[in-house]
Amino acid sequence: MKDNKPDIQEDIKEVADRGEPISLVDPLLIGETSRFREQLTDLALELAQRSSGFRRSLPTNLTASLADLVRAMNCYYSNLIEGHDTHPVDIERALKNEYSSDKQKRDLQLEARAHIAVQAWIDGGGLRGRAVTSDGIREVHFRFCRELPDDLLWVKDPDTGERVRVEAGELRKRDVAVGNHLAISPGAVPRFLMRFEDAYSAAGKTQLIVGAAAAHHRLVWIHPFMDGNGRVARLMSHAMLLETLDTGAVWSVARGLARNVDAYKKHLAACDATRRNDLDGRGNLSEEALAEFTDFFLRTCLDQVAFMEGLMQPDRLRERILLWVEQEIKLGQLPLNSDKIVEAALYRGELPRGDAAVLTGVTARHARRIVSVLLERGVLSADGARAPLRLVFPAALASSWMPGLFPEKVR
Repeated sequence: MKDNKPDIQEDIKEVADRGEPISLVDPLLIGETSRFREQLTDLALELAQRSSGFRRSLPTNLTASLADLVRAMNCYYSNLIEGHDTHPVDIERALKNEYSSDKQKRDLQLEARAHIAVQAWIDGGGLRGRAVTSDGIREVHFRFCRELPDDLLWVKDPDTGERVRVEAGELRKRDVAVGNHLAISPGAVPRFLMRFEDAYSAAGKTQLIVGAAAAHHRLVWIHPFMDGNGRVARLMSHAMLLETLDTGAVWSVARGLARNVDAYKKHLAACDATRRNDLDGRGNLSEEALAEFTDFFLRTCLDQVAFMEGLMQPDRLRERILLWVEQEIKLGQLPLNSDKIVEAALYRGELPRGDAAVLTGVTARHARRIVSVLLERGVLSADGARAPLRLVFPAALASSWMPGLFPEKVR
């Protein structure tokens, strides 16, 4: 809808542009002749093959359900990098409008819900072809910030102590420093975003896979917004990988970055450094540091694909799920024969409701009761009262079904 986008054409309030040359952000890509390029290209091609193979190995019917869980996982880890710990179980509750009575926890649930909404929009193709454009980047920020509670839309100026409101989709109008990096003047941001867009929009597919890490850092380096730049960069990276690798949104680099957060932040800081010597590329910023971050980023992606492949191996997944069902039946939490319906949903994908009675060998009424309990527990889902049943992956059961995906929730 029209009101869902920031007005990209509207004039931005006049802010200081100190006239920095746009070459300050170079190199935006590891050049074809770079001594680092061959190894990084090999990693990119390996990632493309592994990601594609994993996607093809999944039953089509499970892809959407897994993507829903990964979306919550991605949100959890991306926010964790920012110091906000909202467990996927609490994220799922927020998606059902079940909020904590504690205001701070409720605000973080709302933040997570906003993140989920933006990624769902991206996964649905909302950013296709625009992930590296100024328009697309601003829209990601707009969609995320417009849903945040007011308390999360304020940042403090470290020099003056003044509280400054973050406006959804609006480029910053103040100078900012991140660690030792003094970002470009606010008035220069539109020029640098255009340089950013031109460089990455013209890149080929393999070049973009190699360049995903570079784009990630360079956007943070430009620091277009008063706050939210890290999340926007990770969502942009997700969108770039979704499109170039056709990931199906069934794995997430954010988990790997969060689990190696110190290395991730050190690499980002190292990439702020200027060129060290004549062997360090030809741009203003260090090509060697950028190549090291790219290597780290691509290997992190490969690690996450391998991790998800291990979790989704059919026999092991079936064993873990059915073991949980068996335990729940013994505890009286699930009706007898629930395992037959769950197993059928796992392998057949969409399960017509009428098949439940045949599978369980009970009356239609009894079968409906079993289905009803499984729906209530969040194990099955359906688009309507008569729609086919499908298996879902509830965050509350992830510790049993998909161990290691994220930490078990502490009550």
